[in-house]
Parts: sequence; C-alpha cells; structure tokens
Amino acid sequence: MINKTLIFGHRGYPQKFPENSLDGFAYAINHGIDGLEFDVHLTKDNVPVIMHDEKIDRTTNGTGEIRSYTFKALRTFQLSDGQTIPTLKELLDLAENKPVHLNLEFKTNEIHYPNIEQIVLDMVKNYDLVYPVIYSSFNLDSLKVAYKIDPTQQYCLLADHDIKNPRDLMAKEHLAGLHLSHYQPLRNVKERIWTVDDPKKQKALLSQNVAGIFTDDFESAEQVASSLA
Repeated sequence: MINKTLIFGHRGYPQKFPENSLDGFAYAINHGIDGLEFDVHLTKDNVPVIMHDEKIDRTTNGTGEIRSYTFKALRTFQLSDGQTIPTLKELLDLAENKPVHLNLEFKTNEIHYPNIEQIVLDMVKNYDLVYPVIYSSFNLDSLKVAYKIDPTQQYCLLADHDIKNPRDLMAKEHLAGLHLSHYQPLRNVKERIWTVDDPKKQKALLSQNVAGIFTDDFESAEQVASSLA
C-alpha cells in the first residue's frame, strides 16, 4: 500500500535555479523536499556528472558532447548563473544523511557510456544515504546491466507510452516500478509520473496515490498536496 505520494524535484528546482544545478539541489534539500530527480552522464575520463542533455549547448556557455571533454575541461564551462556543472559526488555529498529520496537516471538512451552502471553503483556505495537510491532509465539494457552488478537495488523503467502487460515486464526485468509520462491505472505498482506542473493534474495524481510525481516547482506542488491533506 502506498501511503504518501512523494514529490520529486525534476532536475532539482528549475523554477528558481538552473536545472540540475548544485544550488538548486541544495535549496531543495534544505527546504525539506521529498526527493530529487537528476540525470547522469560520464566525461571522457569517466567522471559521473549531472546534466540532462548529452551536449552542453543548451544549458551552459559551451558546446559539444559531455563525453568529448575531460572533467577538468568540462568545469571551465558555466551554467546560466555562473555555477559549474555538478558531479554526482557533489550531490551525494549534499544528500548524505539527509532524509531525501534520490532518483538517479542513467542517461544512456542516446549514448550508452561504457561501464557507467558499475562506476555509479560503486560510487553510491560509499555514501550513507537515508533511503536507497531509485535508479531509472529509458534504456532497459542499462537497467539489466545494473541489475547484474547489484540485484538488491531499485530499478525503474522510464517510458512515454503505455506499458503493455506491465506486471509481466516488471517480473521479467526485475523492475521495482515504472516512471511514466502519463498515469496508467496499475494497482499495487510503484508508479511515478513526469513532469507534472499543472496543479489540477497534480491533484488528480495525488488522489490516485501514485508513488511519486516529478515537478519543476516542488514548493508549489507541496502547497497542492497540503490543500488535500
């Protein structure tokens, strides 16, 4: 039974800070957010960094693919407010011992970075996190690789289409939940919906007791949730 719908900051808190920025993550954690959703890539020298796109063009003052830069070179570029591109380690440092759920997306649907699953899982093990990390990806193969490395973790498939025979899929692929762009009436399935910024849609999903919603404005969503309590 799902008791509470968790509100996840989609890429941190992009309503007030640059998406996937350390300041956005820190603000959200310090203001009691339920969870954070973020995307992980690898640099040329295999450092896990947080950004949505495979290229840095949209969100920084640089151009090109993340994987074409060493970490040192990548850090010369800035987000819109002057912050640098954060590392996974920096976010884990912020979240350690804090009551925040982390949803880490392996950003491998366009580029499947070699060994990203091993590198990330090994890094997370070094931290004392209050809740187990939720790992997600659009790339089912990435989740399969991660499951072989560590079958004790939570792996969730991202999808923007209806999932046929969801329970069969989840059992076959050892999935702990589904992260969907829309609501499907799936009883006793951990279903988290992205990206929900409309208060009316938030109310509807909260009334359905979905496991989680992802939103760009978590403080507004928390107000909606409070109004229903």
